[in-house]
Amino acid sequence: MKNSNGVNPKSIPKRLVLLDSHAIIHRAYHALPEFATSKGEPTGGLYGLSAMLIKIIAELKPDYIAACFDLPKPTFRNEAYKDYKAGRKKADDELISQIKRSRDIFTAFNVPMYDKEGFEADDVLGTIVEQIINHESRIINQGIDIIIASGDMDTLQLVNDKKVQVYTLKKGIQDTILYDEDQVKKRFGFGPELLPDYKGLRGDPSDNIIGIAGIGEKTATDLIVKFGSIEQIYKKLGTGEKGEKEFIKAGVKPRMVELLKKGKEEAEFSKILATIRRDAPIDFKLPGKTWKESVETEKVEKIFNELEFRTLGARFKEVLHKQLSLLGEENVPEKSAADFSGTTASSLNPKPLPAKILEGQNLGGRALNASSEEITETGTALWLVNSTVTNPTLDDILHFSGPLRQGSGQGDSFADAKSDIFKELEKKNLKKVFDEIEKPLIPVVLKMEEKGVKIDIEYLQKLSKEYHTELSKLEKEIWKLSGSEFNVSSPKQLGEILFVKLGLKAKNQKKTKGGALSTKESELQKMTELHPIIPLILQYRELEKLLGTYIDTIPTQTDKGGRLHAKFIQAGTTTGRMSSQDPNLQNIPNHSELGRRIRNAFIADKKYKLVSFDYSQVELRIAAFLSGDKKLIEIFKNGQDVHTSVAASVFGVPPEKVDKEMRRRAKVINFGIIYGMGTLALKQNLGTSREEAQKFYNDYFESFSGLAKYLDAVKAETFRRGYTETFFGRRRYFQGIKSPLPYVRAEAERMAINAPIQGTEADIIKLAMIEADQFLQKEKVADKAHLILQVHDELVYEMEESLIEDLSPKIKKIMENVLTPDKTSGVPILVEVASGENWGNMEKIV
Repeated sequence: MKNSNGVNPKSIPKRLVLLDSHAIIHRAYHALPEFATSKGEPTGGLYGLSAMLIKIIAELKPDYIAACFDLPKPTFRNEAYKDYKAGRKKADDELISQIKRSRDIFTAFNVPMYDKEGFEADDVLGTIVEQIINHESRIINQGIDIIIASGDMDTLQLVNDKKVQVYTLKKGIQDTILYDEDQVKKRFGFGPELLPDYKGLRGDPSDNIIGIAGIGEKTATDLIVKFGSIEQIYKKLGTGEKGEKEFIKAGVKPRMVELLKKGKEEAEFSKILATIRRDAPIDFKLPGKTWKESVETEKVEKIFNELEFRTLGARFKEVLHKQLSLLGEENVPEKSAADFSGTTASSLNPKPLPAKILEGQNLGGRALNASSEEITETGTALWLVNSTVTNPTLDDILHFSGPLRQGSGQGDSFADAKSDIFKELEKKNLKKVFDEIEKPLIPVVLKMEEKGVKIDIEYLQKLSKEYHTELSKLEKEIWKLSGSEFNVSSPKQLGEILFVKLGLKAKNQKKTKGGALSTKESELQKMTELHPIIPLILQYRELEKLLGTYIDTIPTQTDKGGRLHAKFIQAGTTTGRMSSQDPNLQNIPNHSELGRRIRNAFIADKKYKLVSFDYSQVELRIAAFLSGDKKLIEIFKNGQDVHTSVAASVFGVPPEKVDKEMRRRAKVINFGIIYGMGTLALKQNLGTSREEAQKFYNDYFESFSGLAKYLDAVKAETFRRGYTETFFGRRRYFQGIKSPLPYVRAEAERMAINAPIQGTEADIIKLAMIEADQFLQKEKVADKAHLILQVHDELVYEMEESLIEDLSPKIKKIMENVLTPDKTSGVPILVEVASGENWGNMEKIV
């Protein structure tokens, strides 16, 4: 019987994929950022493993999968050679925990695992290959192909024609290559069986295999290509002077011949260490069913939900459905991804499944028996229930009901998920936040996106030319200072110039996971005084980012009328603040002239102007009334400059004696404290000693003891409850607050300090957007005054010039009275209003 592609399934060889689990996780751990769940569990390596596993399933289409592991105890190689792998850095605790946890992923995928004390994963792989090829010849004759998936090259010695191939990572976890015997010969110049000999001659620094000192890659390759294995090399050398002459005649230098003669014992021993064993005491068996027929999607979804891998579940389903369609049956009814949750693949009618998976689609896209409005509202409710699920997808909604219904026999339907989410919303007292803030904001945000903002494309094109010229000049200056040309944008090449050639290094400079000194901007900032090249590199990076993210990109994103329709995501952050993307308009730098000039490209249509409404020092005002700090409250009630007043208190001088430097330091302290900044960060931002920073810290909290008590109470309450609350009742969850990992717990505490303040600010500006929109509609001027931007504490309207004088003070009043003084302990919430032809040049008008 042939399938829909005209192929007889019985004629297709069965394929076994063997996973070198430790190598894949290790590569993923070092290639990906330090991901962690909301509970603080590190997951970077696990995410990479999961993504790699799905990629392998999609590309290699295995019938069977097995995972091979190293065990932590010493192997026979360690017993034979105590310095084996001695140079390797001890694995991070976070990596070790993920290697252990990876077994849960393989269990969920129904992938059998093999390991054996005293043997490495490579030996287990080699043994399975040997058992299938030599001891299970009846299987190989039936058509079993083996592909070994690994993160390193050691397993290439197991390659056998096209029957045993190696699928390995070239770079990161995405760039892969499949090696058969021809590919191995193309890369090394000889066959896979000679790779242990190659290591025996040149050694392997990563495993501390010594080889023969003085013989490198080229010489080892030449020797093997010309003379064969180590045994054959020494057999030839053993013929005395005649053999030596033959080596010299073949182009081997006399010095190398001497090294070979002296290093015979090292070469033979190194080859033994490098050779993968094929006799580990394990008994490999092919499962009775293929993994596709036995995998249970609900188990995969469960582990992905636990690890908070939001999009991998849908990606896995899509791949699985494609794999099932290859089984060749026809007339399968269309099903969505959600329809298969909780079923086993073997229970499905294995026929082509043309269902479209909704992975990564933002809310408002597509639905399962639900309108886009329902999906948007339900996703927003989900985000309120669990603040860690930002910008929820339809898949996130469907998965919400999954853990609640395990064992009930019910699948993930939208109606079930919606019901569960809104019940949870009520249970957590978040219905009011939803009804009064988030739900009425949805149409306001949609209108803002649809209107978009007018862009002066010609201005950006001129700016692009100017900045590219400046970038080229900076590049040449950097080359001149470094003494050589290199790719300034390459962290690796830059690191070689700075740390090797120029010998620069800052105190306490951080390293990458790979052990190299970091060239991140924060690390370069520490080095600005060490060499004139550093400030130039920082300028270069700023220009390059501005060009790539905004100046050269925005003109390609506008519509025919020259308007940019960026996305504003009201559920975009864990704090309650909105976010922006395509492009992120909330990240345009406003602290440098280079960045500010980009704002000049945001313009108004003819007969219109832009009007900006910006909350003044709103987070400090919120900190004052939330904390009830009497001194801070009085500063704002009396209309005093908060930074000058704080400087006067901290430095013990009258306000009129506060100079610019004192005020600057007070500003750093004011904002630093409410963002959870400790003394070390305060020291760096103030540019002072640790002792002086500690004194500022102590003096500040002595002057504003009410604020100090409030911040301590927030930390204690968050630890007890697991979440913070804003003035309006919005919650932000911090499960990492009880993490056993100190750095995770400390980070959660730092963020918890600011969460009620920043979250309350987010609530205020969202309410302002709603009330201002209602006002404009009531006044019947909504078609002449359009909200086009929301950037943190600022709202920008495109307003008909004739209406600005009348509408501006009214919108200002609305924004200032979202919270009236009776609710803020008398602290006034103030808004500054400015207008102009473009966003970069605005003059105060109210």
